[in-house]
Amino acid sequence: MSAAAVETPGRLESLLTDSATRWPDRVALEDPATGERVTYGELDERSTRYARALAERGVRRGDRVGLAVPKSIDSVAWIFGILKAGAAYVPVDPDAPAARSRGIFVDCSVAAIVAATSVAGSLEADEDSPWLEGTAFGPNVVLLTGGADDEEPASATRGGGTLAYILYTSGSTGAPKGVMHSHASARAFVDWCSETFEPNEDDRFSSHAPFHFDLSIFDLYVAIKHGAGIVLIGEDSGKSPLQLAEIAADRGITFWYSTPTVLRLMLEYGRMEGRDYGDLRMVFFAGEVFPIGQLRRLRRLWSEPRFFNLYGPTETNVCTWYEVGPHIPDDRIEPVPIGRPASGDLCRVVDPDGAPVPAGDEGELVVSGGSVMLGYWGRPERTAASTLVDDDGVSWYRTGDIVREDEAGDYVFLGRRDRMVKRRGYRVELGEIESALYRHPDIVEAGVVATSDDESGVAITAFLAWAGDGSPSAIMLKRHCAGNLPAYMVPDAFIAVESLPKTSTDKIDYQRLERDVGVPGRGSDAPVGAQRRESG
Repeated sequence: MSAAAVETPGRLESLLTDSATRWPDRVALEDPATGERVTYGELDERSTRYARALAERGVRRGDRVGLAVPKSIDSVAWIFGILKAGAAYVPVDPDAPAARSRGIFVDCSVAAIVAATSVAGSLEADEDSPWLEGTAFGPNVVLLTGGADDEEPASATRGGGTLAYILYTSGSTGAPKGVMHSHASARAFVDWCSETFEPNEDDRFSSHAPFHFDLSIFDLYVAIKHGAGIVLIGEDSGKSPLQLAEIAADRGITFWYSTPTVLRLMLEYGRMEGRDYGDLRMVFFAGEVFPIGQLRRLRRLWSEPRFFNLYGPTETNVCTWYEVGPHIPDDRIEPVPIGRPASGDLCRVVDPDGAPVPAGDEGELVVSGGSVMLGYWGRPERTAASTLVDDDGVSWYRTGDIVREDEAGDYVFLGRRDRMVKRRGYRVELGEIESALYRHPDIVEAGVVATSDDESGVAITAFLAWAGDGSPSAIMLKRHCAGNLPAYMVPDAFIAVESLPKTSTDKIDYQRLERDVGVPGRGSDAPVGAQRRESG
């Protein structure tokens, strides 16, 4: 099979081949950690070489190929090599436990794995491992082949879409679930970004998100479509607010995209004042709510760029967007909206039975359109449970997010359906408690969890990172909450932490917080219980 045989218009790899034809000598990628750079022509040639290597080792069109390597220029070349071979890539966190990565690769029956040398041994270690042959590609990468060879589910080609990648997200049952995206669903998002934000070959994109996080789709494909430069931000730099602040200023970044957590850490610890961010023209954030106090501070520091809140679960790419104005009023206490439909999608707010609710009423956001996933790999029942089919036969993805439409016609995020609990007969949205905590000027991070309690049924614990002088007292925090929440929503306990634990995609790790519940109380007017931990 010729690697070029599947390079057809509309597929993601065609973005690279087209740009390599137009701008072969322009720098496509640079890695500040190593000083390495590669042009579009070189990246295209290297990815074609990798596509041929995969084909020679039996990877066929429609196969899946695992990716367990740190972010680098070479790993980007492997992504495009996998796509050029007609396969779909399945990225995992290379630092995740080997058992989890192996389980993901077995689940979707990968035909090969591109693995870092430090990871390859652990993937092969299991006696039931189907990957039999390893070939070294340079000093840092091993290509494991000989994997499973079964057919992809029918849902992987539903609607004529060809599978491009599978992103595994945490499942409520503890087992990761694979979100399948086609070339068409990714391109619906990428092409919408191109039309809306008008990047060009002189732009420089930050690439902060790891490849197993859906924010990376924007970082890679929007930039490469336009021949722009991409500055790769690896894990070490990505966890250092000081290095991130330096990269944003010194590398000429014009398009910045990350979670609010990353921007908040840069704001708090990056020593951003005094740096020159004059090249920045677009700032995007997604993945979680941006506390309004921190967003206001950042908007004042970066006054020239345009700011955008991009919303969408992994299953939809980005399905709504909202531009943050140049001035956020001092008296605003609510987060900015998630906005209006994006990527050519349709959005609707429905009640638990799937019926549309009147404008202004709260309900679940459902999405239909070209950017929506094909389904969950090998889990048709899960796909069906997440799908609403209306009376006209139109399929809608159930996001699980509760929203309402405001007076301006923008959607306002209220919380997660799966983070709602019943307490004393009342419905409590844990995200609303977090929003109330963020209204305190000295709280820089907040995470709220609910656990079973023999006395009250549900106990609510608030974890917070405190930036004020001294330590906060529980009675002061309860008083603050009582001024912003009904009594039944005030947390039972507060635990001060240096920083909240994070997942590999820089979101609050609520499972780890739940495991930390149980620190003895210190008395209502004493400093709240304190713990220290590293975020990870």
